[in-house]
Amino acid sequence: MRCARQVLVAFATTFCALLAASGAPAAAAPASAESGLLHAVNAARAAHSLPPLSLDPTLTRAARRHSTEMIRGGYFAHGNFRGRMLAFHVRGPFVGENLAWGSGAYASAGTVISEWLRSPEHRANLLRASFTRIGIGASRGRFLGNRGSTVLTADFAGR
Repeated sequence: MRCARQVLVAFATTFCALLAASGAPAAAAPASAESGLLHAVNAARAAHSLPPLSLDPTLTRAARRHSTEMIRGGYFAHGNFRGRMLAFHVRGPFVGENLAWGSGAYASAGTVISEWLRSPEHRANLLRASFTRIGIGASRGRFLGNRGSTVLTADFAGR
């Protein structure tokens, strides 16, 4: 019995180690996508003589949750944006949200910013002078039949 318990403990430890190791690359990709998009957002704002946005932890949690929900649910939409902002206790009289998804070069920060600048509604959020904070959430996985996709949510808030 003691030998069987040691084998079970060894199996559980190995399984947990493998699970943690297999999750590391997946976690690195969203963090990299988030920081890359933050840099690209602020570069676009600087090019239009606007101040940079500061990363807001509350907005980031809301954005990450939404990106994850879209991947899991297989949908691409803002959903109940107002309800999500209230649920995460986002403060500020003005809020906005931009979404993007793609794989490969279509998920790059440069491509996302380029597309947002071409869309009047997304451009307005990206370049709104009253926005001072941003939260970015990236989730990676199979999305709408495409493996290796990245879904991005950018939540904005300000005065």
